[in-house]
Amino acid sequence: MRVTAKVDYTVRAAIELAEADRDNPIKGDRIAREQGIPMKYLENILGELKRSGLVGSQRGAEGGYWLARSADQITVAELIRAVEGPLANVRGLRPEEVEFEGRAVPLQRMWICVRASLRSVLEVVTVADLVAGKLPPEVDMLAEDPEAWEPH
Repeated sequence: MRVTAKVDYTVRAAIELAEADRDNPIKGDRIAREQGIPMKYLENILGELKRSGLVGSQRGAEGGYWLARSADQITVAELIRAVEGPLANVRGLRPEEVEFEGRAVPLQRMWICVRASLRSVLEVVTVADLVAGKLPPEVDMLAEDPEAWEPH
């Protein structure tokens, strides 16, 4: 999986937004400054998160942004889908939609497994977990394997 700058910035913005609410929204320029995200890029991301129902906003001097749901109810997978679409695709299609022939037939099942693997992490980790700096145990244990830290 290639984590794009857009996904990275989205998750970082969500972490900043976790401390905000409707009564105490955070301005976009503060998020941009705190996380080193270009403001125009951030505005785009916040717009997509708002359209997906993950972020609320209010205009004006007292305005800003906040998470539309509690940070413990928003997963990293939801954030990714809001700005990039499906977690895994093959040539722009969902793995179950791709057809292979001959010796390549097992590829579909493999791509389904890849998607399931991504889901097993990204649908479990919430914004609240990241804010707390503690991953769920079943996810965190994956980093215990020294091979996980080695480039291949």
